[in-house]
Amino acid sequence: VLSQFDPDNTGYISTEKFRSLLQRHGSELDPHKLEVLLALADSNSEGRICYQDFVNLMSNKRSNSFRQAILQGNRRLCSKALLEETGLSLSQRLIRHVAYETLPREIDRKWYYDSYTCCPPPWFMITITIVAFFLYNGVVLDRFVLQVTHPLYLKNALLYHPQLRAQAWRYLTYIFMHAGIEHLGLNVVLQLLVGVPLEMVHGAARISFVYVAGVVAGSLAVSVADMTAPVVGSSGGVYALVSAHLANIVMNWSGMKCQFKLLRMAVALICMSFEFGRAVWLRFHPSAYPPCPHPSFMAHLGGVMVGITLGVIILRNYEQRLQDQTLWWIFLSIYVIFVLFAIFWNIFAYSLLDLKLPPPP
Repeated sequence: VLSQFDPDNTGYISTEKFRSLLQRHGSELDPHKLEVLLALADSNSEGRICYQDFVNLMSNKRSNSFRQAILQGNRRLCSKALLEETGLSLSQRLIRHVAYETLPREIDRKWYYDSYTCCPPPWFMITITIVAFFLYNGVVLDRFVLQVTHPLYLKNALLYHPQLRAQAWRYLTYIFMHAGIEHLGLNVVLQLLVGVPLEMVHGAARISFVYVAGVVAGSLAVSVADMTAPVVGSSGGVYALVSAHLANIVMNWSGMKCQFKLLRMAVALICMSFEFGRAVWLRFHPSAYPPCPHPSFMAHLGGVMVGITLGVIILRNYEQRLQDQTLWWIFLSIYVIFVLFAIFWNIFAYSLLDLKLPPPP
């Protein structure tokens, strides 16, 4: 129908014609879509509407041009806030809760609420939690967690060990092992409570990228800054997600409408601080298997750095194309440079510094 208002096939129609079209067919549209369409018309200062923006909206896709058209205007929404809507089912209330927990703009919340279908579900965080933390440790090793005092602690093919740093898979698979049940428990809780809602909003591709980038940065940080220590646990990936989420809340404090946000931040920071403090204490505690020290805590810091750089950009730019973001390329370049530096460091620095490494397990 919209194409009839563009006989010259320019790809645009005037806002006047667009408004008349909405008045004529508005009752046939979903109220949330109609609301955003009206906001698009109100905010457009050029007097015309892009046909592709309309198609993107109706097909649940967002483009940079559409978002910019909304952001340039006052974005006055026609109806009450999503939080004030009543008569919602349990699943609808859950989706609304996730929207308010993770998104700072009302129009983004309404867009997410309208378009989310739970297909696909947040499979990455759930899978990595079940497989990495329970199935391998419980089924293969016949125990759910390896304590650092257990004889098998160093004798497995998963943890990162400085003598076995040439085995590249260990820079990732160390997340499968944990230094005690409390280490495992805190990471699982933070990963599920923070990671699952973030994946529901931002998708598996973005969240898995932040998580894996934090994991790799964690092990590489250990290999550079704590060269004689092994590392276990998923703290690098978990801290990347949590720090990105907390930084996003701080940057958009006035727009975040999640309940008890100050209390939630305090609880998350206390849990992270407790786990990090425990890791620092354990690192300098006399090892049960000298001369190999206990696991390093540098992976936590590597994850935090990824979270407040790459992670913040991903979470801040909901549904925008990251390749169009200058800051994204800057932080990505810094991350790639760090990875390349760490690789060369691992190849050359250990022999040049003539370190006394613990014997291989």
